[in-house]
Amino acid sequence: MGSYSLSGKRCRGFNPKGNTVRPIEKCGSRVLPTLLVLLTLALGMMVSAARPAYAADLVVSTKAISAPAGFRGVCERYAWACDRSSKASVHGAEAQLELAYRVNRAVNRQVREISDQQQYKQREYWALPTRRGGDCEDFALLKKRELQRAGIAPDRLLIATVLDRRQRAHAVLVLRTDRGDYVLDNLTSRIKPWNKTGYSFIRMQDPTTPSGWTVVMRGGIFRT
Repeated sequence: MGSYSLSGKRCRGFNPKGNTVRPIEKCGSRVLPTLLVLLTLALGMMVSAARPAYAADLVVSTKAISAPAGFRGVCERYAWACDRSSKASVHGAEAQLELAYRVNRAVNRQVREISDQQQYKQREYWALPTRRGGDCEDFALLKKRELQRAGIAPDRLLIATVLDRRQRAHAVLVLRTDRGDYVLDNLTSRIKPWNKTGYSFIRMQDPTTPSGWTVVMRGGIFRT
């Protein structure tokens, strides 16, 4: 984009007394900074109005991206995994987190870890755990289903793909509460805010369209 200067050109401004537009003699050093300040304040108010009530760093921010390869077919096999219509009966962060803790611990105890390669002879295949067990994506799917059945709204339960602390590919379930995003993980029964896990978040289900995904690139190695 080319640069230009307003110096020496006549501009038009607002006359507060007459509520009319009047010429400003010159766009000099005093007028231009004032305009920049007003513009900055206006943009700041627009951004603030768009923010949720909680601090921005408590929630995983996102942009659209294609779904992980292993996710293909999940919505057809499990309609609830991409549902937005279910009504919630569990409200409030405290109640949601208490329920999530119980489900996370129960699933982690009951399901045995086994890779997709061992079970399906495929590198990636997302499905509910079988009697043999499941891998991290399967854990996340089961927790998502159980929490929906227990009364948490589908748009608050989002599967995310991450790099763990050793930078290995991993998947978790994100619970979106009024306090921010919390992570349910098959590697631990603790539930932590997403930005306290040490994980590098790559992408996550779109809360408005769960069949779609969003890019994250925050936390861990991304240092944001």
